[in-house]
Amino acid sequence: MSANETSWDAIVVGSGITGGWAAKELTERGLRVLMVERGRHVEHQKDYTFEHTPPWDLPFRGSGNPQVMAEQYPIQSIAPGCNETTLPFFVDDPGHPYVQEKGGEFAWIRGYQLGGRSLTWGRQVYRWSDLDFGANARDGHGVDWPIRYADVEPWYDHVEDFIGVSGQSEGLAQLPDSRFLPPMEMTIVEKHAKTQIEAVFPGRNLTIGRVAVLTEDHHGRKACHYCGPCGRGCSTGSYFSSQSSTLPAAQATGRLKILTDTVVERVEHDPRTNRATGVSVIDTTTLERQTLNARLVFLCASTIATTQILLNSASEAQPDGLANSSGVLGQNLMDHTIGLGGFGLIPGFEGYETFGNRPNGIYIPRFQNLDGGQGDFTRGYGYQGGAFPAGMLGALAQPGFGESMKEQLRAPGIWAMYLGGFGECLPYATNRVALDQQRRDRWGMPQVSIQFAWGENENRMRRDVGVQAKAMLEVAGAVNIVASDGEHGVGGEAIHEMGTARMGRDPRSSVLNGWNQAHDVPNLFVTDGSCMASSACQNPSLTYMALTVRAVAHAVEELEAGSLGA
Repeated sequence: MSANETSWDAIVVGSGITGGWAAKELTERGLRVLMVERGRHVEHQKDYTFEHTPPWDLPFRGSGNPQVMAEQYPIQSIAPGCNETTLPFFVDDPGHPYVQEKGGEFAWIRGYQLGGRSLTWGRQVYRWSDLDFGANARDGHGVDWPIRYADVEPWYDHVEDFIGVSGQSEGLAQLPDSRFLPPMEMTIVEKHAKTQIEAVFPGRNLTIGRVAVLTEDHHGRKACHYCGPCGRGCSTGSYFSSQSSTLPAAQATGRLKILTDTVVERVEHDPRTNRATGVSVIDTTTLERQTLNARLVFLCASTIATTQILLNSASEAQPDGLANSSGVLGQNLMDHTIGLGGFGLIPGFEGYETFGNRPNGIYIPRFQNLDGGQGDFTRGYGYQGGAFPAGMLGALAQPGFGESMKEQLRAPGIWAMYLGGFGECLPYATNRVALDQQRRDRWGMPQVSIQFAWGENENRMRRDVGVQAKAMLEVAGAVNIVASDGEHGVGGEAIHEMGTARMGRDPRSSVLNGWNQAHDVPNLFVTDGSCMASSACQNPSLTYMALTVRAVAHAVEELEAGSLGA
């Protein structure tokens, strides 16, 4: 393929979790694909600069220069994985400005490089059920999903067979089992907590997290060796990322070209045929502009970036943004509530230690409002967390000083357990992404403007998260329990932003149909988090992946049938 080629079967915008999958599926179905990534090239293994650098070899022991973090990464450093060793995988905030409307702040966490945030994600993967896909229709919040679990189930299978998911089957209706590799082992205190909690609270289940990290060799990738620093990159490919998995598969077909350091400015549209014709791009180094043509366009740039592109693609024919005849493009921004739950020390296990660094925790699936009823809030939440030797945390409560105390600290100490709630956020039209035409970025594009606030439902749910976490920790034998009862942090902290180009049955109230296909532009597909009509409480990436491969299958069928034009 010529390096200067400008016409393709499909263009995929973005190279993260969904972009990688779109490229893999499209190329394996015979299409010639151009992937456009706004960030730099990152080569698997070679560019994981700090993968195994010990903290004592780093100037700030891994935490980063406080002044640099405060000045250059004030927003990105909210992400728990952003530190001295991972800064190459996060944007600097002054160089990538956006507008946060007063009183409605939102932390937009970004990684602009080949692979996107697939290099730094938490790797937790959970299926949705009909409890989730049917939620909007049941309680009237948002629009009804045009699909149900049966529509997505075979695509969950397809994705899991390829990425490898470690976990334990539990047979829960609200959390369908995946196709699992062997589960990681829970610690002795987690097993104890499981026994106690499940005995006292029927209907609550404590299980090992379901995670896209291999526990046995799989499709040429090696099993995890529990080294620990996952967010720095994984040379063995033990955790799923675009670099380790989908991009190599797409490149093996010989039908993929990757264009990095290239910002997509807009999707081009022909009003006569009502089809997307390609994308206009800007070289981030030379600022040269060009148009690239394709028969299909897949937007996988991440929720807010995709919405920015669609809004910036306004034309005389579609003045409110491309595929926005409904007027809802940019509305209904959602994230998960985090930072709420409980922590306590659990005595009685001081003789036990752990070995290695398990890249996973425990999970307590949603147990509230499962039967159609509800308390003082609708929807629900799950817990992530774990039990671990408290180390110096426990030492703070120990009396003593001097040499004898130092010797005591070297011995195994008390254990701690943390339960952190991930709560569902309802779709609100007032939570939205727009463009600020008065402020421009370095490429001349209007800056993104974000308005976000938690609703009263999230506030009521927050209180229950703390109450129930405390109750379960007490049952597990914890002491010195601290349970959260404060306000939520800003939106965006969960890094699960979604919903601004939602799917729906009615073109008058949604942007996409049940195939992630734009109602207004049939050869335009959106499969990142912006497509979501609700947020559920599970980590969403597995569902993004399943919806992507499902959309590709439909798009190729439509293309071959001639319904999407020449």
